[in-house]
Amino acid sequence: MIIESRAYARAGLLGNPSDGYFGKTVSIIVKNFGAIISLYQTPELVLEEMEEDRAHFRNLYHLTNTVRQNGYYGGRRLLKAVIKRFYEYCEDNQIRLPNKNFTIRYQSSIPRQVGLAGSSAIMTAVMRALMRFYDVEIPLEQIPNIVLAAEKEELGINAGLQDRVIQAYEGCVFMDFSKDYFEEHQSGKYERIDAHLLPKLYLAYKTDLSKVSGAVFNNLKERYEKGEAFVHQTIAELADVAEQGKNAILNRDYKLLNELIDHNFDLRCKIMNISESNMELVGIARNSGASAKFTGSGGAIIGMYENDDVLRKLVVNLKKINARVVKPYIL
Repeated sequence: MIIESRAYARAGLLGNPSDGYFGKTVSIIVKNFGAIISLYQTPELVLEEMEEDRAHFRNLYHLTNTVRQNGYYGGRRLLKAVIKRFYEYCEDNQIRLPNKNFTIRYQSSIPRQVGLAGSSAIMTAVMRALMRFYDVEIPLEQIPNIVLAAEKEELGINAGLQDRVIQAYEGCVFMDFSKDYFEEHQSGKYERIDAHLLPKLYLAYKTDLSKVSGAVFNNLKERYEKGEAFVHQTIAELADVAEQGKNAILNRDYKLLNELIDHNFDLRCKIMNISESNMELVGIARNSGASAKFTGSGGAIIGMYENDDVLRKLVVNLKKINARVVKPYIL
């Protein structure tokens, strides 16, 4: 029997990047794009080689374009890291696993390098497949922790819990990572929000991967850890934006929500350097009549639009800079 599991792209709607600093966020799942894991029992444990893992190229352009999209190490390292962490979780919790092996492969339609959490989607889908294959139940709130540990501690990827939480819970979720609660429970407070309450949202991302963001230096973590007052104050404001946004969604106060989305990006600009390419993305969206902020680290934006005329403007104007506009499927 072949086991198939999926996890989807995500978009941070409000609060990011405060999630890495004991803040608060509102995030949505984006089912337009996803990672699929196929796993079936075999005599040996095999991680199949995918296109991005191969070392044979047609020419210099093919090699360069592959590295731009997938980095230097491909995707099998993600599988190795999360499989290892799954095993260690079971070992630490006295969960005895059946003595059987598998072959695993993955594929993903999530655009790379544009802040839609493609790597963590692959890992979350692997966790789901392993839990089914070995008939193991892991509390939902623990799955994001395992995926994050695989990325941060195994692979040295700088990341926060927000992406992994929304990919585990799906839908729309408000997350509170307040320090005292987090340190006691090793997880945040996660509150589902009825996605039917959300307004008209669009998502846009750069399709020219070689010009997504450019190299921009940011030392936010260092400044935060040094206790820089302005950084701490701005992070607190970002967390408050998420709190206000949650209430705005519940109360259907879409005017306030629209303002908060723009304010979120403006606050980010105060403490982080933003590349010209990303500023252009946000600027064109706002000039088209929509609100706009990053879905993650840059390269993709999310916001509200009032009507179909604004949506058409977004599509036409953003296409001029090689950006694609989609309406996110959440449910």
